Amino acid sequence: MEAVKKIGRWFAPPPQKAEDGRDAWPSRASFLLASMGGCAGMGNLLRYPSQVYNNHGLQWYIPYLMCVFIIAIPVLVLEISIGQAYRGGSVVAYNNLSQKLKGTGLSLLYVGFVVGPYFVVNLAWIMNYFRNSFTSPLPWTNRGEEFFNRDVVANVDPIDGSLTDDGSAVLSYTQYPGTALLGETVGWTLFTWFLCWLCIFRGVGLTGRVVYFTMGLPIVVTIILIGRSVSLENAGEGVKLYFATWRGSELARGQVWQTACGQVFFSTGVGFGYFTSYASYNRQFSNAVMDSILIVCSNVLFENIAAFAVFGVVGYLGMYPDPENPIGGFDVGFLTLPLAVTEMPGANFWAVALFFTLMVLGFSSAFAMLDAIVTLVMDSGIKFSRPVVVTTLTIVSFLLSLPYCTEFGYYLLSGIDRWTNDVALVFVVFAECVTSTTLYRCRDVIGQVGKLPFIIYNAGYFLGMVLGVAIAHAVAPGAGAGVGFGLFFAGCIASVLIAGTPDVAPPRFWGKNAVISRFWYLAFYSVTANRSQGNQLRHDLNVIVGSGKNWNLPTFWPVLLRYISGPILAIIYGFSYPAFYEMRYDPLHILGFGVGHVALLLIFGGFIVPRWFNVFIPKHRLDEGKLPYAPGRIIGADEAQAQAAAGRLEAANSEEAVEPKSSSPGSQSPRNDHVMTDERKAAN
Repeated sequence: MEAVKKIGRWFAPPPQKAEDGRDAWPSRASFLLASMGGCAGMGNLLRYPSQVYNNHGLQWYIPYLMCVFIIAIPVLVLEISIGQAYRGGSVVAYNNLSQKLKGTGLSLLYVGFVVGPYFVVNLAWIMNYFRNSFTSPLPWTNRGEEFFNRDVVANVDPIDGSLTDDGSAVLSYTQYPGTALLGETVGWTLFTWFLCWLCIFRGVGLTGRVVYFTMGLPIVVTIILIGRSVSLENAGEGVKLYFATWRGSELARGQVWQTACGQVFFSTGVGFGYFTSYASYNRQFSNAVMDSILIVCSNVLFENIAAFAVFGVVGYLGMYPDPENPIGGFDVGFLTLPLAVTEMPGANFWAVALFFTLMVLGFSSAFAMLDAIVTLVMDSGIKFSRPVVVTTLTIVSFLLSLPYCTEFGYYLLSGIDRWTNDVALVFVVFAECVTSTTLYRCRDVIGQVGKLPFIIYNAGYFLGMVLGVAIAHAVAPGAGAGVGFGLFFAGCIASVLIAGTPDVAPPRFWGKNAVISRFWYLAFYSVTANRSQGNQLRHDLNVIVGSGKNWNLPTFWPVLLRYISGPILAIIYGFSYPAFYEMRYDPLHILGFGVGHVALLLIFGGFIVPRWFNVFIPKHRLDEGKLPYAPGRIIGADEAQAQAAAGRLEAANSEEAVEPKSSSPGSQSPRNDHVMTDERKAAN
């Protein structure tokens, strides 16, 4: 019995503890691999090739790379930095930025909670292929599409609905006659959720071991598949379709920008909440900026190289995209990779290796999304043990997967997937960008220039985006741009004219006269700083994540989030409504559209009635979002310096285990206790 216990402790060791008593990753490599595994899942080998196939050509990389560098990397830096600095999952971390952002933090987890159940059903289809890989000859030989549609998905064809000729009304709604559960899909879905439970029930100690396997094997098998795929007859035609074709006119379509944005979010993992949860188990002084860039760049590199394995087979099969009938989000991978292995010597062996690899990649993403919800519950101060919480959430997630295991499940998956990505995910990341850089320490701004100017400036900022995008779709892009910029500049001028003169001067150029000083407080206080006045988001976070030899958050980072990433996301989000208008005859797309908008309700609900979300915050941390009035001061500097002086910074950068110095169930971030406040604090 003792030997069994030793094996159990080796396989599922209890997690180490950080200095504040919070669970900690065994090493930095464990965190990086877990994060890479969370985003480098099936979105790389299955979903990404499907999106590129529908939008084939080199022009795809313009919106794709713009989204990577202008949106994904800055947002990931934000998610990892606040999780690491404030020692909590998404809701706790965003509460530390502002108490009105609890809904934003919860909306990230909502997206993952919606995606997880249908994502696992994709893994069930993979396991169906895995089972059939032991049959010789492989049952999908020369009938790849038929096997996928009839034997794996096994859905009953719907009765298509339609619109009137002018598209102004619905003639008939799509009907789905098949409603029965599919036994094999249910079974494999249950099995997959059990694997997810097994990987996270003990916490990051176990997860930190699992990820070495879940990331190592897929890389090796993918390289082999690429070698075979590009050597097939006519593989060059598929590769040409991938990146040696130019269709510049496609860039004028909103759909390609929306698809690229959704894919970047899906494959890099921003907007799902698990990066913040994972980062909260980091040592507090880890190198967050470097880690963020490593995670995104490795994922982008992997998915673009892995796509060669798919497009080589696309050329071999003579496939060519039909703009009128784009394929589903994961179909190209399911249709091409199985056929690739039929052309390899020892086809059964490579089929087993392929689908085992896809399964490993996929469930590393699935358990990351589930683990983020577990972190939310555990951070709330609930008195149940982690295994109980993980078990309960796994059962709930399995039950939510069952509708996708029916004879209409494939079509339900397509509807939910599309609008979760195009509506919920885009708006959630938009909210991350603009609310964190608007509300953080807004009390200082109001104290220096007045509440009304603050409201007018931000009303011009937000209304400019909303009405500008709406008019661009309803009238013309030029008219929308004119209205959007007009409202923004009108808000700027009006707010500056009525603002009070700050008594804490801005840095350098911005402090030369009263008008410029007012504008600086309204437009840049939360997003810019210099060495002498580090009272903004960037410098407060740099106290922790930029300590020692760590990479600092760059000066342009918060400005990029607020004034570039945010407006771009608003424009991309605006394409959702015209696209839905054309699909409003399909009840499953209507359902998906509604599910996507729940995320918006959470964000606005958190802003309007933040106390409703207090249940997700432990009582001893509720007040951390009540930031003191302290213009011109860095929050948390004294505490961070004390920790560094005690040697904790050196320990945090070490790969060795650190013994816990506290056994407290909760952890707190270095915040308000060490802030020198202005004498106007009491007056405000």
